[in-house]
Amino acid sequence: MAAGTPVDVPTAERRPSALGNWDSAVTSYYLIVGATALLVAIGLVMVLSSSSVDALSRDESPYAVFVNQARFALIGIPLAWTASRVPPATYKRLAWPLLGAAVLLQLLVFVPGLGKTVNGNRNWLVLGGQSIQPSEMVKLALAVWLGAVLARKRHLLHRWLHVLIPGVVVAGAAVGAVLIGHDLGTAMIMLMLVAGALFVAGVPLRMFAVAGVAATLLVVQLAQQKSSRLDRIEAFFSDDCDVLGACYQTARGMFALGSGGLTGIGLGESREKWSYLPEAHNDFIFAILGEELGLLGTVLVLLLFGVLAVAMTRVVRRHTDPFVQIATAGIGAWILGQAFTNIAVVIGLLPVIGVPLPLVSAGGSALITTMTALGVVLSFARSEPGAAEALAARPGVVRRSLAVVGVPARPAHRTRRPRD
Repeated sequence: MAAGTPVDVPTAERRPSALGNWDSAVTSYYLIVGATALLVAIGLVMVLSSSSVDALSRDESPYAVFVNQARFALIGIPLAWTASRVPPATYKRLAWPLLGAAVLLQLLVFVPGLGKTVNGNRNWLVLGGQSIQPSEMVKLALAVWLGAVLARKRHLLHRWLHVLIPGVVVAGAAVGAVLIGHDLGTAMIMLMLVAGALFVAGVPLRMFAVAGVAATLLVVQLAQQKSSRLDRIEAFFSDDCDVLGACYQTARGMFALGSGGLTGIGLGESREKWSYLPEAHNDFIFAILGEELGLLGTVLVLLLFGVLAVAMTRVVRRHTDPFVQIATAGIGAWILGQAFTNIAVVIGLLPVIGVPLPLVSAGGSALITTMTALGVVLSFARSEPGAAEALAARPGVVRRSLAVVGVPARPAHRTRRPRD
């Protein structure tokens, strides 16, 4: 080759690292992987810290809840990896069977001997000695199903009939299967999921206004049917709430957050976890995180959820397949909406609803399903225009990781100079 002749380098090889170039096709992929991994790691640490004392009070090992959560995380990793390798077209074909199977599992909670009631909600299924929450699977299946159906009818969604059938009717049946078990918190998250999918699908805003009024009236009606729900709502709007009664959990959560300051009182040093704050390792784990890691720890968690929001928004905006856009919007509205709801409850902006913090709170069904759902979004991110080529150009996990942080990896083989 003559001196000065330009070398033809493939486009994918010339492209800068994923985070070094915001417009890179693989930026969404790596943002989701990184934020998810960090949230799961933070969750494992905080579950260990917040559950140990409560476990000892029940004569269990202080590591019992943590070991279970770590086991669920280890199950979720291969499921998320597998989900990320399934082509989007396969999810589209499986949309109806997945939703049917998930709703069937949800209905099995009403079968005597299989279903279990926890805190007044009939939303647990006992199979082989293991308790699972099928409503979590309904969320994922519903997001995929909405993506498949709404994408096919996208040009007709300005008409009421085509939004109602089958979109709202089938989605309403899925939400209703959860409501029968009195799990209003999960049903509200599912309504957020449906709203996110419908919005990205292009449903006119006037329909959202009507649906919003109807949903609000339904939630108010359902809240009045259970005294515990009504007490929590009345306590939230009360100017003089009893901190030893209806406002006890909210007050203890605020005490935990207030005592954390900027940097926290130290990992493992929480006082509220000593049987003062109910559900410290579950619904109110964000309060323990704020107490032990302070404002900096809570802001870190908020930023990581913000990274997930940015990454999923990128997938919606950059992908060319309407199915991917709508399904991603549904999954994003579910995970981010649930995170916002949980944090709003802990800091006193909403009445106590009873939903965990995704990827952080203790709970096997929620953790595994959320990780799998993010694996589905990773599959969509891998199919962004140019993403597959960019990922294929960086073989090996180590080299890909180095490429993300902008560190050049060593070449796999070196050319030796011939000896004289």
